[in-house]
Amino acid sequence: MTDITLVHGDITEQEVDAIVNAANSSLMGGGGVDGAVHRRGGPAILDECRRLRASRFGGGLPTGYAVATTAGELPADWVIHTVGPVYSESEDRSALLASCYRESLRVADELGARTVAFPAVSAGIYGWPIRDAARIAVGTVLNTPSQVVEARFVLFNEDAYAAFEQALAAV
Repeated sequence: MTDITLVHGDITEQEVDAIVNAANSSLMGGGGVDGAVHRRGGPAILDECRRLRASRFGGGLPTGYAVATTAGELPADWVIHTVGPVYSESEDRSALLASCYRESLRVADELGARTVAFPAVSAGIYGWPIRDAARIAVGTVLNTPSQVVEARFVLFNEDAYAAFEQALAAV
């Protein structure tokens, strides 16, 4: 069973086997977690993302999928890129958000990663309400069979930390 830990901090500073990047579908970097991962990780990550775009993901990485690259200069072995859904009040997209966590764990298992740091996927610029994002993230990780020993949710602000703390206490 995967243990969940919560950390208030910067995901790019986590010494884990794999860091999950809340990527955009282009895999070319962006804002938020994605921009921070690419900036701190250096050009090796972007180089591998370009190769992925030139081969398997010419149209971009689909929402809910995950793929791994090197971690470059990050204190991890790999970056697992996943594309979260944009929140919608008119359409239930929670299955896509849950898929981001399941697919990231699947990729982590393929890599042999035992410690994985997750951000709050879709809870930033994609507008997912943090309490709901936390509920989906924690529930999915706890209910997905995996060889990952520690899933570390790294939350950038106090509100996100409190939401994940509440979601963890509820299970």
